[in-house]
Amino acid sequence: MQPETWIPLTAYLLGSIPFGFLLVRLVEGKDIRRYGSGNIGATNVFRKNRGAGVLTLVLDAAKGYLAVLAAGWLGGGVEWQAAAAFCAIAGHVFTVWLRFRGGKGVATGCGAFLALSPPALATTLGVFVLVLALSRYVSAASITAAALFPLCAFLYGAPAPVLCWSALGALLIIVKHHANIRRLRAGTENRFRSGARS
Repeated sequence: MQPETWIPLTAYLLGSIPFGFLLVRLVEGKDIRRYGSGNIGATNVFRKNRGAGVLTLVLDAAKGYLAVLAAGWLGGGVEWQAAAAFCAIAGHVFTVWLRFRGGKGVATGCGAFLALSPPALATTLGVFVLVLALSRYVSAASITAAALFPLCAFLYGAPAPVLCWSALGALLIIVKHHANIRRLRAGTENRFRSGARS
């Protein structure tokens, strides 16, 4: 069996680790899915416990980054590393440990995209911060940054596999924000400082 055969599964399983769920369970003995938006990602965890939220952000990003590195360690070229980035995001969104109901993939995508194209990720993070500062909507900042990354990767000269798989990953992240998009359009989305749903 070729080493590359293990890459999608390894990346998916790394992405599937539900750090937000585990940290809130460990720190407060509660199920984060019963609070706020019910999401296991960093934003919802932060609103429940700030320390756990920050740690969730770091760990979710780290697993995305590690998935891409692991693809290289397993002998995969750039096409397999780019595929691993998508699989890690998919693992977070559809985690096997929580009946395939996970988060929205933003932090995991951030880590994975950092491993694929640091300059493009730096640019999109700058846009994320700007949109968040102006709007106070984490969802709007996340959607904008996700949509922008493939374009930035193209402008920075990333190879075709990175463009293809990052576009699919960005699309998955955006689709997972469908409820937020509806609320943004209706003017009912809560701002980050409100401490309500994400």
